[in-house]
Amino acid sequence: MKRLIPLAVIILLGFVGWYFWSAASQYESTDDAQIDGHINAISSRISGYVAKVHVFEPQQVKAGDLLVEIDDKDYQVALANAEAALADAKANVVSTRWNVPITAATTGSNLKFVTLGKQDASAGLQAAQRQLAGARANRESAAERIKEAEANARKAELDEVRYRKLLEHDNVARQVYEQARETALAMRAEVEAQKAALRAADEAVVTAEAGVQQTQVRLAQTDANIESAMTGNEQVASQKARVTSAEAQVKERIAQIDQARLNVSYTKIYAPVSGIIGKKTVEQAQNVSPGQQLMAIVPVDDIWVTANFKETQLGRMKPGQRVDLRVDAYDRVYKGTVELIGAATGAKYSLIPPENATGNYVKVVQRVPVRIKLEPDQDKERRLRVGLSVVPRVWVQ
Repeated sequence: MKRLIPLAVIILLGFVGWYFWSAASQYESTDDAQIDGHINAISSRISGYVAKVHVFEPQQVKAGDLLVEIDDKDYQVALANAEAALADAKANVVSTRWNVPITAATTGSNLKFVTLGKQDASAGLQAAQRQLAGARANRESAAERIKEAEANARKAELDEVRYRKLLEHDNVARQVYEQARETALAMRAEVEAQKAALRAADEAVVTAEAGVQQTQVRLAQTDANIESAMTGNEQVASQKARVTSAEAQVKERIAQIDQARLNVSYTKIYAPVSGIIGKKTVEQAQNVSPGQQLMAIVPVDDIWVTANFKETQLGRMKPGQRVDLRVDAYDRVYKGTVELIGAATGAKYSLIPPENATGNYVKVVQRVPVRIKLEPDQDKERRLRVGLSVVPRVWVQ
C-alpha cells in the first residue's frame, strides 16, 4: 500500500501539469499592451490675437462646440476692402463693355483720348512712385522706432533688476520697484506695438509696389492702345481684350472676398470631434500663428487596444478571436475581439531599423502590433483613457 502512494502522487502531479498546460495552450497573453485612440491636434489656420478661450483641460466637448475666438477686426476690415474692390471691378467691367461699341463707331477720334489716357497713366505712375517712396521712408522710420523701443525696453529691464536687488536689501521703497516693473512692462509692450507698426509699414510698401506695377501696366497698355488706335479693327480688339481683363479682375476680386470670408470664419475655432480636451497651451490675450497647436481633443468613444505580441505567439492568432482585456487601472476584465494584425514588427517602424545583412546578426524575438477592438457597451461609464495599461488574453482555441 505504501508503494502505491508515491505512484498516485506522480499520477496526480502529471494530471495537474497536463491540465495547466492544456489550459495555457488555449490562449496567448502579453503585458506589452495599452489603450490607443485618436489624438486630434487643434491648431490655428490664421495669425491673430486670442480674444477668448471657451474650454479648459480636461473638459468634455462635443463636435461643433466653440473652442477659441481670435479677434476678427483686422479680417473684417480686409473683407470690407475686398468687397469695395469687387464693386470697383464690376463698375470697370460695365465701363469697358460700353467702350466696345463706342470705339467701333469713333475709331478716328479715339487716338486723342488714348493719348490723354497715357498722360493720366504717366501722372498716376509718378504719384504711385511718390507713394512708394513715402511708404519706404515710413518703413525705415518704423524700423528705427523699433530699435529705440528695444533700447528703452532693455534699459527698463535693467532698472527693474537693479531696483529688485535694492528692494531685497530694503534700500528702496517697494513703490519705486513697482513703478520700474510697470515701466519695463510698458516698454516691452511698446516694442510689440512698434513691431506691429513695422509690419503695417511693410504691408504698405508691398501695396505701394503693387500700385506702381499696376500703373506701369496701365501705362504699357496705353502705349499699346496708341499703336492699335491707328486702325479701327485693332482698337476694337483692344477694347474687347480690356473687357476680358476686367472680367478676369472681377473673378479675382470674388476669389479675394471668398478668402477674406474664410479668414473671418477661421477666427472661430470649433471642435471637429467629440472628446476630452488635453495638452491645452492657448490662453487669452496670446498671439497665435498659422499651424500653431493650441490643444488636443481625445475622443474617448473611439478607442481600441494595441497589443505587441511576440512573433512566436502569432501562429494560431487571427482576426475575429475573442479577447479578455484586464485593465490595470480598474482591475476589471473587458471583452474584445482581434481586429487586425500589424503589417510589420515594431522594430521595422523604429527610427533606426535593424539591418540583419551587416554580418553581426543576433536573433531577437520580434513583436508585432495587434489591434483589438472592444465589444459594444463595454465602457458605458467612459472610464477608459488612451494610454492605460492592458493585459489581453487572446483565446486561440
